[in-house]
Amino acid sequence: ANIHTMMKGLAVTTLLCISNVSAFAPTTVRNANSALNMKAEASRRDVFEKAAFVAIGLGTSSGFVPAAYAAGSPPSAAELERIKIGYKKIAYLLENFDQETTVCKENGGECKRDADPVRRYMGLRSTTDPLFQIEKVFAKAKYMDIDPDKLEDFFEATEDWNTAVNMSNSMAFISQFGEYNPGGGKDEVLKYLEEAKKQVVLAEASLKRIMNCLEIE
Repeated sequence: ANIHTMMKGLAVTTLLCISNVSAFAPTTVRNANSALNMKAEASRRDVFEKAAFVAIGLGTSSGFVPAAYAAGSPPSAAELERIKIGYKKIAYLLENFDQETTVCKENGGECKRDADPVRRYMGLRSTTDPLFQIEKVFAKAKYMDIDPDKLEDFFEATEDWNTAVNMSNSMAFISQFGEYNPGGGKDEVLKYLEEAKKQVVLAEASLKRIMNCLEIE
């Protein structure tokens, strides 16, 4: 009984630590370099998030659920469907990348490459995009009955997703203005557009892993 009480106390203490630490965690990535720094920071936060899952498991196994988690709910069917639709849209972008990132003027006018569709497909341009702030849906996964053997992969996949989204956003943004920057030109546009594509490939793979962990077919 004493051990059981100690475990419950550990769960509460862990949750309090998570709450205090997350308040100081940076959430904005403004350029490619800071995106890489964010990956290291995300790894530190990941430790606390995993601890939260352990804490929840200890609490629920004894009938004790911390108040901070009691009111939570798992993702709705519509939210999980957003992940599925978003994945299909990213797959479509990669299959038709040159076409989707090429814009031509009307009546047979000049064509040029444009990286803005990358940001749109990744859910960074409109609140109506299926992947817009999809991280909030991932966060609700702590209320789902996820296979314990898949937890590690789920955390790693969401971390990889966040990094790929931020990097693709940065590369696409640089590409959009590559022709106008000093020393820039069409070659710079293509260079960073290809870098953005590489990140979309990584994002697609990460989202596929997340779907597998959440058993989204």
